[in-house]
Amino acid sequence: MKALQYVEIGQPPRVVDIPKPVVGPGQVLLKVTAAGVCHSDEFVMSLPEEQYTYGLPLTLGHEGAGIVEELGEGVEHLSVGDAVAVYGPWGCGRCHMCAQGKENYCVNAAAEGIKPPGLGSPGSMAEYMLIDDPRHLVPLGDLDPVKNVSLTDAGLTPYHAIKNSLPKLGAGTTAVVIGTGGLGHVGIQLIKALSGAVVIALDVNDEKLALATRVGADHAILSDANAVEAIKNLTGGLGADAVFDFVGVQPTVDTAIAAAAAEADVTIVGIGGGVAKVAFGGIGYDVAVRTPYWGSRGELIEVLDLARRGQVEVEVEVYSLDDGPKAYEALHAGAVRGRAVIVPSH
Repeated sequence: MKALQYVEIGQPPRVVDIPKPVVGPGQVLLKVTAAGVCHSDEFVMSLPEEQYTYGLPLTLGHEGAGIVEELGEGVEHLSVGDAVAVYGPWGCGRCHMCAQGKENYCVNAAAEGIKPPGLGSPGSMAEYMLIDDPRHLVPLGDLDPVKNVSLTDAGLTPYHAIKNSLPKLGAGTTAVVIGTGGLGHVGIQLIKALSGAVVIALDVNDEKLALATRVGADHAILSDANAVEAIKNLTGGLGADAVFDFVGVQPTVDTAIAAAAAEADVTIVGIGGGVAKVAFGGIGYDVAVRTPYWGSRGELIEVLDLARRGQVEVEVEVYSLDDGPKAYEALHAGAVRGRAVIVPSH
């Protein structure tokens, strides 16, 4: 079968032919219908050899959807032909966190060498994908896999981040979204669907801000040296009640900290390497700073329910598996509008 793999440190991914996976007891084989392209992949592929721990060759893709092709011995409550989405942050399934569906915070995963698909285990950017356990599959039903596969990360991650801050986002409050790309443009929709907050969106050009406005942002301003002043002007000098940084580079983290009102939440979701400087007098009083990771299985079910109701949708650009390397070129150039999705059958 064809797969898009990261094969050599520092080199772009390439399409290769590898054996079709063989399903074992308790496992599920999917025929992949869609796989999302994410900045996390680019981050992994940018690591120097001494910091790279994901194994080579690595089949990319931690956002996946597919049709059940084959069931391993002992698998119940699934049928061949079922449409499913893949819950990506795999855990041990036994610890206290996993028992709550929070496998993203599994306490045993690192020690037992359990890694998510596309981030250590073979991912979804292939014609077929092997799932280690049926609990890592969520029914997709009649949702279009191409339009909704990115919700498994680009929806789940902002949903988890925003849900934690909902107590701060009642009527009359303000939320700031920094970065309106793959995660941010979904985050704007989630804030509007779940809260009473006014949304201020920040990004680096008018095209990205136009997308932010189209998906529901109340204000769209350039993410530059004047952004904090603009946020303060829009909030009567107080700042925002919650700030979600979906970029995470140093300038955006600095903006997030400076824009936060007293008792606000600052949530750094992007993995751009920025560091939050927290000190008495250097940050608003009683501001909480969070760095969440992905979300729970239950939250993924909730996100897909929002999609079924038409309350959230992902802007997607479609690539074939053969053109997968071009998707990462476009991502690196900042040329992807919303989320790139690889469709093996395209």
